[in-house]
Amino acid sequence: MAEKSKTAAALLCFFLGGLGVHRFYLGKVGTGILQLLLLILGSVLLIVGVGVFVYGALGLWVLIDFILILTGTLKGKA
Repeated sequence: MAEKSKTAAALLCFFLGGLGVHRFYLGKVGTGILQLLLLILGSVLLIVGVGVFVYGALGLWVLIDFILILTGTLKGKA
């Protein structure tokens, strides 16, 4: 399998990070699904006002992922 592009992963993370697309691209399907579920959960909980905290946690996770991708620490499965 060819090595995944760091640039493509960084762009996916920047533009579609909340959907977990960058994690799917890197082959980390489990955590990609978790990020997608957090986005859905945050949207549902937004009705009662606590979804903002879920969005905040997800946003922090995506920001950390973005930094890890840029530094080369978060890599795709070989």
